[in-house]
Amino acid sequence: MMERKSWFENESFWKNYGPIMFDAPRWAEAPGIAEAVCKIAGLSKGSSILDAGCGPGRISVELALRGLDVTGVDLIQAELEAAKESAESEGVKIEFIKADLRNFSSEKKFDCAVNLYTSFGYCDTIEEDIQILRRISECVRPGGFFIIECTSRETAVKYFTEGEWFERAGMTVLTQFSVEGAWEGLRSKWILFGKDGGKIEHEFVQRLYSAVELRRLILASGFSSAEIYGGYNFELYNQNAKTMVIVARK
Repeated sequence: MMERKSWFENESFWKNYGPIMFDAPRWAEAPGIAEAVCKIAGLSKGSSILDAGCGPGRISVELALRGLDVTGVDLIQAELEAAKESAESEGVKIEFIKADLRNFSSEKKFDCAVNLYTSFGYCDTIEEDIQILRRISECVRPGGFFIIECTSRETAVKYFTEGEWFERAGMTVLTQFSVEGAWEGLRSKWILFGKDGGKIEHEFVQRLYSAVELRRLILASGFSSAEIYGGYNFELYNQNAKTMVIVARK
């Protein structure tokens, strides 16, 4: 029997949707995010960092440009190849590894690990999400940091919209959103319309954790502390929060 793959393991999905998700404005955010990560974790030239779910290397490259020893891990070969091209064009050396974060392990222990841009909560089960957190924890040295940024249940409720039309990466995009269960997840449907009349559509669900729930999981995964913020500059996680950033310490 063939093992069923999750949608995020599909290479063709990233080929079609990668340019939509990682458009120019997202790349423009990368330097500021990398700088904030270094500040939060007290990283300097030579510090080691694991970009867990590095995608096309948006953050990995910026961290390497600051002199950090960067390792990027991702499951999708096409994304890793794009990341390698970006690193080469910027003249930085990064170790990229093709691996599933659910079972990734490393003998090297990192000063910091990051999981950014809502790259968490897409597995079929909560147990798999916990497995990812435990694997990341095992990769961080004692005293090291873990920084995760993603959509929380609170921010999903606050900014919920049923969908919108927009133009991006040469495509017309229609998004449609709905709630799964009692705000346990957010179902997203993205429909891409090409100029040639072609249409591509994909639907997926992101599990939603409240900030407190995710902090508890992180602490149970081997971290000694975890603080919740509403941004990378230590903004309060309150009614004004635009995102959720959790800073954990091993």
